[in-house]
Amino acid sequence: MLRALAVDDEQPSLEELLYLLNADPRVGSAEGASDATEALRRINRALESGPGGPEAIDVVFLDIHMPGLDGLDLARLLGGFAQPPLVVFVTAHEGFAVQAFDLKAVDYVLKPVRRERLAEAVRRAVQLRGTAPLIPVHEPDPDQISVELGGVTRFVAVEDITHVEAHGDYARLHTAQGSHLVRIPLSTLEERWRPRGFVRIHRRHLVALRHIGELRLDAGAVSVLVDSVELQVSRRHARQLRDLLLRRTTS
Repeated sequence: MLRALAVDDEQPSLEELLYLLNADPRVGSAEGASDATEALRRINRALESGPGGPEAIDVVFLDIHMPGLDGLDLARLLGGFAQPPLVVFVTAHEGFAVQAFDLKAVDYVLKPVRRERLAEAVRRAVQLRGTAPLIPVHEPDPDQISVELGGVTRFVAVEDITHVEAHGDYARLHTAQGSHLVRIPLSTLEERWRPRGFVRIHRRHLVALRHIGELRLDAGAVSVLVDSVELQVSRRHARQLRDLLLRRTTS
């Protein structure tokens, strides 16, 4: 059972968040704090009591924009603790997601908070705490990948993805309809999707062979046309790509 602390300077938002947390059967207790300073005092008491103590906190549901010390500042402070609680950001602002995940946040939930979206954040926190969830968790569909867009979880078909671009620990999935940023390294997607016809052509790009329309050679440089987007192929990957394309056209 998770022990949660919700932090928000807006009382209606705090009350709504506490109501939703207390309604989740995986949450054993949920307390509130109206600012980061109060939350920090509460977390310090929790750490002093130890992980099994009566005041222990497993996860902090944290707003970002607050007077004085903001949510990102508090998360940075917690990152310096020996055994900090997990952090889930709950905010009305989309623009801080990359910073939040750089601070090792478990999840990034947008306001207004939907019950099912918060339940997913709780599930992730339970999983990371090593506690068996009381609500069954279904295995992800290998034919789809979930992406967050405006606080809504959407499912993108893998077969619709034309290519993937690396962004540090993130990857941008490109489809004919648009692109989506996910918190998965390109190397992980390369390994996962290799059997589905995806191939690395550059340290920054992974492409779906079925979406390659042209292979271009120009003064020794190699590139591919993927749904009207030209992507460079590095020298180390060029030969393997040519072999795969030839094998595909002759099979």
